[in-house]
Amino acid sequence: MALLTLKIYPEPILRSQAKTLTTEELRSQEIQQLILDMGQTMQQADGVGLAAPQVGKSISLAVINTEDGNLVLINPKISYKSWRQELGEEGCLSIPKVFGLVKRSIKIKITALDQTGKKIKFTATGMFARVIQHEIDHLNGVLFIDKAKEISSGQEILKTMQKQK
Repeated sequence: MALLTLKIYPEPILRSQAKTLTTEELRSQEIQQLILDMGQTMQQADGVGLAAPQVGKSISLAVINTEDGNLVLINPKISYKSWRQELGEEGCLSIPKVFGLVKRSIKIKITALDQTGKKIKFTATGMFARVIQHEIDHLNGVLFIDKAKEISSGQEILKTMQKQK
């Protein structure tokens, strides 16, 4: 396993739509190794989720840190979002030291493939739902700063990053 280099905003790949993976592609040694490396990179950076674009791969793959270990989501789609939303503070490994208040659905239903290519469906609530929505946004080229009602800390850091565009 190897630690991967995190892409930092305003890297262009963070704004691109990730490519859907085929079952054949996801079973490749390259993707299986990427999944392991992403998990290790996320753990090392104290993250709760990591999407492939954040490590320079524009593919529809995210790894979520759960109590039961890493949850791998390939080609994830949200099939349901509750109308009830909650405002919560979010940060991002690709936008270090910046935090903002983002409104997210408190309950979602997900369909995805696991790392073996098996279709999975589940419901997520609370913080788990927030993390998944954040990572799926990454796969669509959307960052939490796009949805933030306000930047709660790191405003000056963000301004400096935005000037680098």
